[in-house]
Amino acid sequence: MGEGEVITGTLVAAQRLDKALAEATDLSRERIKALIGEGKVRVGGRPASSGSAKAAAGARFEIHLPPPSDPQALPQDIPIPIVYEDEHLVVVDKPAGMVVHPAAGNPDGTLVNALLHHCAGGLSGIGGVARPGIVHRIDKDTSGLLVVAKSDAAHEGLAKQFADHSLERAYLAVVNGRPVPGSGTISTLIGRSDANRKKMAVLAKESSRGKHAVTHYMTIKPLHDCSLVECRLETGRTHQVRVHMSSIGHALLGDPVYGRASSKLRPILQRLGFNRQALHAAVLGFTHPVTGEKMRFTSELPADMRELIDETGH
Repeated sequence: MGEGEVITGTLVAAQRLDKALAEATDLSRERIKALIGEGKVRVGGRPASSGSAKAAAGARFEIHLPPPSDPQALPQDIPIPIVYEDEHLVVVDKPAGMVVHPAAGNPDGTLVNALLHHCAGGLSGIGGVARPGIVHRIDKDTSGLLVVAKSDAAHEGLAKQFADHSLERAYLAVVNGRPVPGSGTISTLIGRSDANRKKMAVLAKESSRGKHAVTHYMTIKPLHDCSLVECRLETGRTHQVRVHMSSIGHALLGDPVYGRASSKLRPILQRLGFNRQALHAAVLGFTHPVTGEKMRFTSELPADMRELIDETGH
């Protein structure tokens, strides 16, 4: 759920209000109590007075999440792999475990903090003080290629290419099982899950929510109880590859949100200490937004995914 939105729903059980709201929204009870104290919670059309108040089953509630503060990202001397750089943009091979930009829970130590130091503050300001230069993102635990704008002209030109889906983006993923057919196209709406607002989900075709998402997948190498798959994106929705592959019954190995490995694979993941989604942004191609030059970058699989493929390929 995003900050600045209004969460509405119906309480299921008669119990303490803070507990009932926490179960209904995935917000913590402490966060609920704080929001009640700030007058941000209404139950049955009236402001909630206390988290310990008895909640009535069937009561409607509204929670108004305040918009996030926009703290300024500060430069930090963090080493990052630079694939390409000129005066307008920089292409980075992001390691798994690194957050792209500061946000709640990750105020520093991000790619933006590292780039502000590397570029001596020279990033496009279009994304705001917390997200300078950021045109697109990949998840914290996804590794691979990312392009960041250093000039406003580059930011605007890259954003246009993302909007019209003219870039080339290919991911490598290790998924549960073997997709049948071995290649195909997944075209759905993707939006917030009704069951869990922290997750994305494939929505019904007639849904008024969600955004159109298209993924082309192709099996590269069958493995034992899993497969190495290439996913090419036409669109760039939040968690798109993870949601789409899970929707056809082949969730990514190690994905803590959208999948669960088979009983044969779980011991291998545990032995390797592999605790992230097996997803790597391997190809990124675009037209240079200032010079017009066609640019294409590739990134080899990181060591942890190579090791996973070796272990499951025997």
